[in-house]
Amino acid sequence: MVDVRELAGNAKVLRKKGLGVREIADELHLSVDTVNYLLEYGYEGLPPSDVKIGWRSVGVSGYRVGVMSELMADIALEELMKRGVDADVVLGVSINGVPFATMLSELMGIDFGVYRPHAESESGGAFSSNFASVGDGKKIIIVDDVLSTGQTIKGAIADIKEAKGVPVLVVVIVNKSSLNEIEGVPVRGIIRARSLGGTILGGSGSKGFPYG
Repeated sequence: MVDVRELAGNAKVLRKKGLGVREIADELHLSVDTVNYLLEYGYEGLPPSDVKIGWRSVGVSGYRVGVMSELMADIALEELMKRGVDADVVLGVSINGVPFATMLSELMGIDFGVYRPHAESESGGAFSSNFASVGDGKKIIIVDDVLSTGQTIKGAIADIKEAKGVPVLVVVIVNKSSLNEIEGVPVRGIIRARSLGGTILGGSGSKGFPYG
């Protein structure tokens, strides 16, 4: 059981350590809107509807990351085959999408790239020059761990197109949204998690806001 008071405390600690809002959201597996709320209001009031996702039991093991990546690769290949397209680059969204994208690159036999979202914004970012480029008409699979509002992925798609690349698929571990595509690019996830009425963070009008 996790409490919003604990989340608010963790968010403030990370902020004091110099992490940006986007980096805190990635670390806590929450949306940027939720992190902004927790930083401003703490646990008072009713936070935005959100679902806290944790996959540390996977992340602590390279073997488990590899097994999860095999699932993601299988889903990606299925979607590409269904649409009659191929891919040239697997692009990992930093930081949490990178280990999975690395494995997908090896499993699928295509290049590997890294995208760094802006730390203080939900959209826009930069491609790492140390890894594969995304321009010259290359077809790109975008990989991240959790999809919340979709703003980070929208930014990645816009930046890929600006670089003259072609985004063909988004693959995530958990899709917390109702989105099946973003900017015309299909979205596939291993798991879909959504709030069905009310707010998962808020739970009820009580002050504790516990949730499982």
